[in-house]
Amino acid sequence: MFERPKAGERAVLVHIDLNGPSDPDEINEFRDLAVSAGAEIVQFVPGSRRQPDPKLFIGRGKAEEVKQIVSAECADLVIFNHTLSPSQERNLEREFACRVVDRTGLILDIFCQRARSFEGKLQVELAQLQHLSTRLVRGWTHLERQKGGIGLRGPGETQLESDRRLLNQRINQIKRRLKRVDSQREQGRRGRERADIPTVSLVGYTNAGKSTLFNKLVGSSVYAADQLFATLDPTLRRLDLKGEGAVVLADTVGFISHLPHDLVAAFKSTLKETTDASLLLHIVDASSHQRATCIAEVNDVLHQIGAERIHQIEVFNKTDLLDNFEPRIDRDENGHVIRIWLSAITGDGTELLMEALAEFFRQNHVQQRLRLNPSDGRLHALLFERGSVLSEASTDEGGWEMDVDMSEREFLKLLKEEPVLQSCILE
Repeated sequence: MFERPKAGERAVLVHIDLNGPSDPDEINEFRDLAVSAGAEIVQFVPGSRRQPDPKLFIGRGKAEEVKQIVSAECADLVIFNHTLSPSQERNLEREFACRVVDRTGLILDIFCQRARSFEGKLQVELAQLQHLSTRLVRGWTHLERQKGGIGLRGPGETQLESDRRLLNQRINQIKRRLKRVDSQREQGRRGRERADIPTVSLVGYTNAGKSTLFNKLVGSSVYAADQLFATLDPTLRRLDLKGEGAVVLADTVGFISHLPHDLVAAFKSTLKETTDASLLLHIVDASSHQRATCIAEVNDVLHQIGAERIHQIEVFNKTDLLDNFEPRIDRDENGHVIRIWLSAITGDGTELLMEALAEFFRQNHVQQRLRLNPSDGRLHALLFERGSVLSEASTDEGGWEMDVDMSEREFLKLLKEEPVLQSCILE
């Protein structure tokens, strides 16, 4: 039985084309993931098969090739760009005499490094433990069997059973903590609902530039870098729209192809900022040859979390990497904004995005003709403060007759705060 090493970052990467050649961008993304995790890539091993081998995934011949490379390069681990079953992972570790990490384990490792907040660390640990719980069987020598021999036999549980019990206890403890954190987040969401402040959530493929755009719009300093999963923890900031009041802008975790289901489940409370949003800004890397695939992957995750029906505006970012490209707004046949082209790093086109956001929330506007009495001075001031006064004239009684334009949410909110407004409306 093989005892797993605990250190070392020299990695051999393995990618197998199943049922046809893979796109080069998929392979480049795999390399980027390994580098983001801190691996030192010593060799890349490609291959092809019609279907995975049940025992070793890559087959006996390819496994022997990788084994020789591991030995020659003194590699510490082998990383697969595929999801391995627990038995395949154990068999490969026994074959190579080094650690084997599949795509899910690689992404989990990156998330573990990036998590900063208390909630983020809990979510990543939960996903790691849920992933580990399927890989306890005969993975380590000390779990092999109960101790035997004269004077050592007994009815106690095996080390494997003990580890699984402790693992389940820790998983349940984390779930309870996350439930309390989720309750606190829910209070914040209810507070925004009472204040009638809508949320605009940034979503998109990892490294599409969400955090850079977020910083540009709200003047924040969220960590942004040209690497996969640079930020994990959601950040919320107030964004004032001209003539439309305030919205909450939410920067969320980036998505990726074949995102582990354990991560989607673990980050459910964080992703609720997306499911509760009034509008999604789908950030796309305009310079990527795989942008259509990335859009499809993001929409697939949005479907998994129940956010597929929320209205989207696509934001094609990184236009500075395109030749002679000017920022613009694309509209559908009804004149509604469907896509904006901009560069978050240079700021070109961000004013178009602000205009599009204001236009989106302006669609649900009301225009009313009002007659206010002289005693309604407070209401008169509030209408100027919260809406757009199109025209105003004094009445013979010393009051005002006004034409106002304001968002429906602001108008309904003002009706609740100032019931006298209802009697001022002219039919």
